[in-house]
Amino acid sequence: MRAYTPKDSVQAKPYYTDRFYVSPQVPKQEVASDAVFAGDLAAIQAKFEVSDAFIQVGQMVVYIKPEDNYGVLQLLRDELEYTQLTELSAIDWLAKNNTFEVFYQMLSMNKRKRIRIKMAIKNGQAVNSVEKLFRSADWSEREMFDMFGIEANNHPFMKRILMPYDWQGHPLLKTYPLIGDEFAAWYEVDKIYGKEAREIIGPELRDTSKVDRYDSQRFARLGFEVPKGTQITDEQERTEQNYQEEGGVFLIKKFDKKSSVIIDDPQR
Repeated sequence: MRAYTPKDSVQAKPYYTDRFYVSPQVPKQEVASDAVFAGDLAAIQAKFEVSDAFIQVGQMVVYIKPEDNYGVLQLLRDELEYTQLTELSAIDWLAKNNTFEVFYQMLSMNKRKRIRIKMAIKNGQAVNSVEKLFRSADWSEREMFDMFGIEANNHPFMKRILMPYDWQGHPLLKTYPLIGDEFAAWYEVDKIYGKEAREIIGPELRDTSKVDRYDSQRFARLGFEVPKGTQITDEQERTEQNYQEEGGVFLIKKFDKKSSVIIDDPQR
């Protein structure tokens, strides 16, 4: 075991507490500074309207009109050698200007270049599905619909992919409660037992940071572990938890906390 170094409670010191916080932008470069990107941008501008373009963190970012997304990605695939769609999703800017920013991350293995296509859509506006161009868009477009509520027209199966089909709300919206809303608290109770069992069972606790010392498995009581169902008392003595099951393993020495050694030399 290596010596523990206190982290001074880094979890209690987040970088920001505003969930609508926008981090500072990294520096941008002109597209003309890269000959390959300059040629790619010229090819896009020859057929489609581009509102902005720049190089950032070694990749080109291009802003287009929402109705041109299918055509632009087809051009990138068929003529400019960007044959892989590695990611697509959205960013919630509803509080700022009632829009989403949808992006497509393109990769060219031949050129060793990446292009990010971006477009702004209004709340409630659908986008053109690019699933026929890139099969990788299938599940990504479903996830974008599931998490943000953005539909992709002409998608072969525009259904939720992570949440149940009958779920209410979209969890990646910045206005969605971090521990779920009332619907989330009662979803499984209503689904499995019915609403008449609400008073008996109670709502589901979705706070991932909550540790209950009276949980049914007793797994949260570090240092005071007891068998399932054991009554908890305040006078319980501390227990030393072994790192192996009772009886050990053949040819492996049993290891517990009492025999552990702190290693001070990191090169050991």
